[in-house]
Amino acid sequence: MSPAFGVHAGLQNTTVDELRSIWRRAEEAGFDWVSVWDHFYSADGQGYECHEAVAMHAALACSTSRVRCGCLVYCAGYRHPGVLAKAIATIDHLSGGRADIGLGAGWAQLEYAAYGFPFPGAGPRLDLLEEAAASIRSLLRNETTTFAGEHFQFSDARLEPRPVQAELPIWIGGTGERRTLRIVARYADAWNAPFISPEEFARKRKVLAEHCAAEGRDPAEIRCAVNVGISADEDSLKSQFGFLADFIRPGVVIGTGQKLVDELGRYLDAGADQVNFAVRAPWDPGLLDLAAEAIAAHR
Repeated sequence: MSPAFGVHAGLQNTTVDELRSIWRRAEEAGFDWVSVWDHFYSADGQGYECHEAVAMHAALACSTSRVRCGCLVYCAGYRHPGVLAKAIATIDHLSGGRADIGLGAGWAQLEYAAYGFPFPGAGPRLDLLEEAAASIRSLLRNETTTFAGEHFQFSDARLEPRPVQAELPIWIGGTGERRTLRIVARYADAWNAPFISPEEFARKRKVLAEHCAAEGRDPAEIRCAVNVGISADEDSLKSQFGFLADFIRPGVVIGTGQKLVDELGRYLDAGADQVNFAVRAPWDPGLLDLAAEAIAAHR
């Protein structure tokens, strides 16, 4: 499996025109993937300006022509899986068969409270994620879906028109070793881990392989991806991530030229099938140029 490289562009504190510009620049620079996220407020909890994910996923599909179009990741607690599956099937048509769907258990308690969504403990949220993943997988892959879960029920549900892709890729995001990685092994085509070091990524990947063995699945069937921050220097990092800069630092590649090439190589050596460069407003398009130069050395 040849490595892929992407751009994960946050939807906070920006405009639609700015996002379109970043998406197109990423495509023109030779990246393979562009994704959005799913938040109602700024992901750092410091503001309220953030575009809605499904609408922007569709806009991404219509604003590009070659890259894979993903969302890392849709919060299972915000949307009924049937509604989300219908939306993704439609986005697959808008993109000409380039859409991927990502799912996660959700963590932004401030958003849950503000919008009136229940925010139970991690266990119940992971139960809900597992049901969402199972039912969405069935809706996207099977002619009809009957599903009787605690949270979601389907009775001979049909998803038509079918997606363009016969097996539209399903991603699960997160690094929890007991539940999340087991859900990946059961239902996902791809796994995404945000802002962890190469060493930690390699360790989590081994845990995922153990879950795959327990499920009777070849781990090579699952694309393993990591989201990393990118920064030429400390000032750039803090401009993008604010007070979160120190928290995400283990998963940030900092530098230029050969240093950046080497830092990227550490993730590939750790088993990353895909590396996504996570960028946020205020946009610095020069960071995409730095990343493009680094990935050229690994093509």
